[in-house]
Amino acid sequence: MSRDSNKQSSYIIGGLKTGQHQAIQLGMGRIFISAAHGGKENGLLDPGAVVAGTTEAREMILMRDLLVAELRSRGSEVLAVPDDLSFQQTLDWINFRGQADDIALEIHADSANNPLVRGCSAFYIANNEPRRTHAELLLLALTKRLPKLPNRGAKPDTSTGFGNLAFCRQLKTPSILLQIGYLTNTDDRFIIQNQRRDIVLGLADGMVAWLQAIGGPTITYPSISIEINSQNYGEQGILVSGNAYIPIDLSDRLGVDLTQVPTVRRLSYRNVVFVKAIELKDYNLSVGWNSNTRTVLIKTILKICPGSIDYIMDHGKTTELQLQLFLKNNNAAGSSQYPDIASLYREEAAIEGVDYDIAFSQMCLETNFLRFGGAIAPSQNNFASLGAAGSGPEGASFTSARLGVQAHIQHLKAYASILPLVQREVDPRFQFIPRGIAPLIGNLSGRWNIDPSYGDKILAMLRRLYESSGLL
Repeated sequence: MSRDSNKQSSYIIGGLKTGQHQAIQLGMGRIFISAAHGGKENGLLDPGAVVAGTTEAREMILMRDLLVAELRSRGSEVLAVPDDLSFQQTLDWINFRGQADDIALEIHADSANNPLVRGCSAFYIANNEPRRTHAELLLLALTKRLPKLPNRGAKPDTSTGFGNLAFCRQLKTPSILLQIGYLTNTDDRFIIQNQRRDIVLGLADGMVAWLQAIGGPTITYPSISIEINSQNYGEQGILVSGNAYIPIDLSDRLGVDLTQVPTVRRLSYRNVVFVKAIELKDYNLSVGWNSNTRTVLIKTILKICPGSIDYIMDHGKTTELQLQLFLKNNNAAGSSQYPDIASLYREEAAIEGVDYDIAFSQMCLETNFLRFGGAIAPSQNNFASLGAAGSGPEGASFTSARLGVQAHIQHLKAYASILPLVQREVDPRFQFIPRGIAPLIGNLSGRWNIDPSYGDKILAMLRRLYESSGLL
């Protein structure tokens, strides 16, 4: 179907029964849809989550094929991303073909250690209010068709374990990553496998609403102001598809070398090269947005203590109150159950010379802010998934929260330093660790946890802590 014929197409609006058509003339763009998994990553086929005899790739490819057919029946021009592409090839494939008024959706099915976790979520690029609205449109349309599917809300990609999502960040086309439900939850899995048609109708309704909200291509980009550490910056940025872009020379002034990072989105406008501001968050900068003044807010990391943040043997930068508030804002129940957890981490880490901010962030990641829910029970006082000396499947147990924190700190010190312990050894596996093998957070990947991105997830949690504390 040509772009011209697409402009004369009719669409079906959400809520109409099969056979009922309400024609609306839309001068809209095309839709890219990716089923997320199925291609090769590092030479191996990527099935996504594998649960109950099925795979995420299989379920999402079936869903994608039905959605493509439904949208085309409504007159929309749809491009389905080939299933044999790797993730990076998927991004390249869309970027090569994408135009100003197109949109892109990637569909996932999630999984969790806790089989009770369920529901759908939509992730958008952080600090982009229009994209948040579009994500909410998708979720509302989906849950309207399927009211039994819980709506977990539209979320910025910074709320993920990685701190960002490439599908939301690295496409020039406005994009959203949608998690339809949890394959590990029997109710969600039943919906995904047995109510595909309802899911597809809801998603198609939402995609139409998203296209209507975006409208035609932007000819000129509005100017925005830039603040660095609360001080006005002389040059202005631009707003592109709801995203703040700043002149690339500003990134150089902030000490960020982007010359070797081709994935950071660049845009040439009126003979000036601009970069997407949110991408600088990966370089220890904080990026925010003031919608009232149309100002992008940039803070250099740790104004009170410049330097690297990923050395495990270091001093913490937060206060006890800031740690308490971070935990309380993410899980008030956990904060009440362990009222002294912040002071315990500060005290025990200071004794052994470990950065308590890193240890506390790792605890938040491992326990999901003290919700636990995995193989480790709260009664074990095991805040970092430490194994027992005999490699028992239940993990190590400690008689008090303080001893659990001590063991966590000692385990970190074993990895990051060759210095002896100050206090008596309570970590059951301290003696088995090659001392000093992991001085940086990233070195814990594949060691503390088999996840090759484990260190990145701790670092993303640490940045969240510093942002909530006003240090980043």
